[in-house]
Amino acid sequence: MRSRMNAVFFLIIVTADGFSILNQNPRRQEVSLKMGLFDGVKDAFSAPALERSAIDSERETPIDRWMGWSVVSENDKAEKVAAVNADFVDAMDKANYIAVDLPKPMGIIFEENDTEYGGIFVQALKDGGAAAEHGVLQEGDQLVAVNSIKVSGLPFDEALGVIVDSEGETTKLVLFRGSAKQLYGKTGASQAWLDELVANGGVEASPASS
Repeated sequence: MRSRMNAVFFLIIVTADGFSILNQNPRRQEVSLKMGLFDGVKDAFSAPALERSAIDSERETPIDRWMGWSVVSENDKAEKVAAVNADFVDAMDKANYIAVDLPKPMGIIFEENDTEYGGIFVQALKDGGAAAEHGVLQEGDQLVAVNSIKVSGLPFDEALGVIVDSEGETTKLVLFRGSAKQLYGKTGASQAWLDELVANGGVEASPASS
């Protein structure tokens, strides 16, 4: 009788332990499932595209910090605007153009821009040459017109040929003081504006500065 009761007691313990073990696993899975859903929400809102989104520092909240969203201060925004402005030269402002009257040989070494833009620019000035002695032209100036002929955007040989074929004691060159991108890029001068500029004689020739 005692051994039978022991067997029953052992069975009850085993059964109870088994019940306990089976009852613990769903609890762990449930907790794991809930945490998994929560983490999934965080991962969804922490996607790379949203991580790069900018939030004003004064609007930052604890959830922003938890999600890892970037916060941009007013100083950061001001620096970005300043960087853009520093790279911008208004190609439709006559104040950014210069003109010179030079005899030939001018002593200017021209180079062609990348094919994306076309046109030619001042690559260098020969020491002792007319342009260097005149003292106004600078390396990087973009050639826009020769006398009353528009040459902006032309291939190297065609643009240079207009200078070679020019007649008179001096030849007037009109140039844009800026880069090819600033002249021919998305924010550059329209062809209609350049046509009008050249048709009106460009800008007044600068006197020698040296």
